Amino acid sequence: MLRLAAASLAGTAIEFYDFFVYGTAAALVLGPLFFPTFSPVAGTLAAFGTFGVGFVARPLGSILFGHFGDRRGRRPVLVASLLLTGASTVAVGCVPSYGSIGVAAPVLLLVLRFLQGLGLGGEWGGAVLLTAEHAPAGRRGLWSSFPQIGPAVGFLLANGVMLALSASLTDAQFAQWGWRVPFWVAGALALGGLWLRSSLVESPRFLEIDDHARVPLAEVVREHWRLVLLTAGALSVGYAIFYAVTTWSLAYGTERLGVGRTEMLACIMAAVVVKGSLTPLVALLSDRYGRRPLCLLGCAAAALWMFPMVALLATGAPLLMFLGFLGALLAFVTMFAVLGAYLPELYEPRVRCTGAAVGYNLGGVLGGALTPIVATALAEHSGRVPWGVGAYLTGVALFSLGCFALLPETRPVEVEVAVVEPVAG
Repeated sequence: MLRLAAASLAGTAIEFYDFFVYGTAAALVLGPLFFPTFSPVAGTLAAFGTFGVGFVARPLGSILFGHFGDRRGRRPVLVASLLLTGASTVAVGCVPSYGSIGVAAPVLLLVLRFLQGLGLGGEWGGAVLLTAEHAPAGRRGLWSSFPQIGPAVGFLLANGVMLALSASLTDAQFAQWGWRVPFWVAGALALGGLWLRSSLVESPRFLEIDDHARVPLAEVVREHWRLVLLTAGALSVGYAIFYAVTTWSLAYGTERLGVGRTEMLACIMAAVVVKGSLTPLVALLSDRYGRRPLCLLGCAAAALWMFPMVALLATGAPLLMFLGFLGALLAFVTMFAVLGAYLPELYEPRVRCTGAAVGYNLGGVLGGALTPIVATALAEHSGRVPWGVGAYLTGVALFSLGCFALLPETRPVEVEVAVVEPVAG
């Protein structure tokens, strides 16, 4: 289990590195380089628009890879998705700017971002299911949390490389070629991930299935459509929080508040370190107290913390911004640490790869794709403190709270068997 969990974590971290490095670049440099005819705010919105395309592609990737995951196995999905995401990320680093090839530059950027999202849409379902279906029932929450640590590790890798380049290069060097380096690094990481995954074995639960679904998506839509919509709505707050902290706030702090790139990245990364470190502990609590109670607690905490978070961000003080980000990500991890076990347990094994991945990635469209765009537009028409952003995030949290309230508990219950002594006669 440890070797399997480590390989799943490493692969998930690499794929999310590819996804996050684009978000950081979109917040810092892609607007002026690929949309130079736009105003600064419009350029940032356009860059976030290409960022959002990756989220739109993720449900399509979950349908495509989920089909093969339910028909052919979880393991092949991990290899194919990693290859697609890694190749498209390296290609982003090679796209010439608008000044070199004109409108073809943002078009290429859009296509490659779509392919990134397609690959990541298949990654999560395969990695989580392979771990969850190998894990013992009483510790499924703990072992399934390892792939959930991957996004935090991937974010830290992506922003660590960006931070090092930002601190060591001039603004002109960073804009000219420095931002491309993290995308090229993705190629080496993808090769390492493929090597790690070459030793994985297929899920025993998949091998036990006698009657595989012929068209998993059709079965999910016909029999589990309500569950898919509820999981998508429930997960939207987690995506909204994470990308408000890691993407929108980075652009807002550097452009509106005048905080340096290095300071903003350091504050965000410090909060993500704490969040990633607590993921296994929260997941272990879900094995003891249940998945759903922790999700409800996380949603309630998010609804209460969004206004304080934007107020602390607006101060521009590094320590206060860190505290605001930390509170938001603690609410986030209370929900998302348990999803590696919770979502697979909600779906029957024959359509689990498709159902769980589609619900997970539709939540990304609702929360992750829209949040940087909506938050940027709301902040543009507010004063120094973007209260409109706080209201938007609070509304998303309350919506997700209602969806989680309608979902069932899935934690395996230990049944106590009474031992009866035999009686003569």
